[in-house]
Amino acid sequence: MPVTHPKQPIRLYRAALSGHSHRVQLFLSLLGLPFEMIEIDLRAGEHKKPEFLSRNPFGQVPVIEDGDVTLADSNAILVYLASKYGEPSWLPRDPLGAANVQRFLSVAAGEIFRGPATARIANVFNLPLDRDAACTTAKNLFAILEPHLATRPFLIGGQITIADVAAYSYIAHAPEGGIALDDYANLRNWLARMEALPGFVPMQATKVGLAA
Repeated sequence: MPVTHPKQPIRLYRAALSGHSHRVQLFLSLLGLPFEMIEIDLRAGEHKKPEFLSRNPFGQVPVIEDGDVTLADSNAILVYLASKYGEPSWLPRDPLGAANVQRFLSVAAGEIFRGPATARIANVFNLPLDRDAACTTAKNLFAILEPHLATRPFLIGGQITIADVAAYSYIAHAPEGGIALDDYANLRNWLARMEALPGFVPMQATKVGLAA
């Protein structure tokens, strides 16, 4: 349960097919916080128009508005929400626990983005990205995470943290980038544990990217 609630619903500017946006939507829902979603049409270029750029000059979703606070970047938003509204277990305050969470936030921005996220983006949005390199990065990542999750239910240990929230969306939708999860039983069990959480909400799926 959240420690406090915002005085008014948090606004989430997002795109339905964005895994970065889904991270934030998922965490808001897991925390039980009131929020409203404002859809940003990426294909129409709404994220590059002055009104949106006034909220995030980088022209990227997601962005949240929480009272007087406007904040962009999905991982930064997770840290903010966990620190302001979440129980301490979402973002450990001890040095090692905090560092371990940061390690996987870096993985989410690094290997997960360069791997399953990029492969999915190439398929879903038909962009000229190196899908083969992305698939190789994803499979190398999954080969590391599979034994890691053999000895712990969540990425940091026995308790879910924002590290799991940051990692979930693009890994769960790796098949949309043509990357099958059949060979990764521990990874699939971790996804199932995430999906069984009270407040879990799925990300919108697409029909492209049949995994092989």
